[in-house]
Amino acid sequence: MGHDVDETRSRLLEAAGEIFAEKGFQAATVREICGRAGVNLAAINYHFGDKERLYVEAVQHAHHCGGQQVPPQWPPDTPPEVKLRDLVRGTFIRLLDPRRPAWHSQLMAREISEPTHACVELVESYIRAHFELLDGILEELMPANTPPEDRHLVAFSIVGQCIHFKLHRPIAELLIGREELERQDVERLTEHVTRFTLAALGREESFSASMGTGCRRDAPRAAARG
Repeated sequence: MGHDVDETRSRLLEAAGEIFAEKGFQAATVREICGRAGVNLAAINYHFGDKERLYVEAVQHAHHCGGQQVPPQWPPDTPPEVKLRDLVRGTFIRLLDPRRPAWHSQLMAREISEPTHACVELVESYIRAHFELLDGILEELMPANTPPEDRHLVAFSIVGQCIHFKLHRPIAELLIGREELERQDVERLTEHVTRFTLAALGREESFSASMGTGCRRDAPRAAARG
């Protein structure tokens, strides 16, 4: 029984996510969602309460692939440069996961351009904690007298780079070709964004030193679980 309930809920989330991504919340209908999921019309109320809650759950599912992502855990002596690299790598692992359906990105792009209450819930339940983690790393990297608003701008720039390398891929393929684009994998993009950011902060040399003085090369795997 439990397996059937989970399967029905999963089918509803997938069907709803696809339709919400295509049409938006208002234009999507309960009848169409249930039809695509192959369930009866009462299923949405039973599993989610109403269409609005289904939309919120679909946005959250699209953002973190249906699983709660735990921030990486570092030893106390981990240099902030290494923490930044791990966090960037974890972000790229999620963004560039080839198993993610296209509707995940489409729905997130729609929600960002036309935010709803789902955006508020997503920020409070997940994004804020990760932003504060990134802000804390930047606080270690930047001078002690740096105003918080300057750190925040750097944080947004880092996130913007990561999102850009996800969303620009169709255009990049036209500009530079598929072969070069395929070489822009998680590892290469992680190194680029990390070194680009640290160079702007005057910390690239300390990053190179950190990576060569016994910091665990397997540490980024913790970010992959994040």
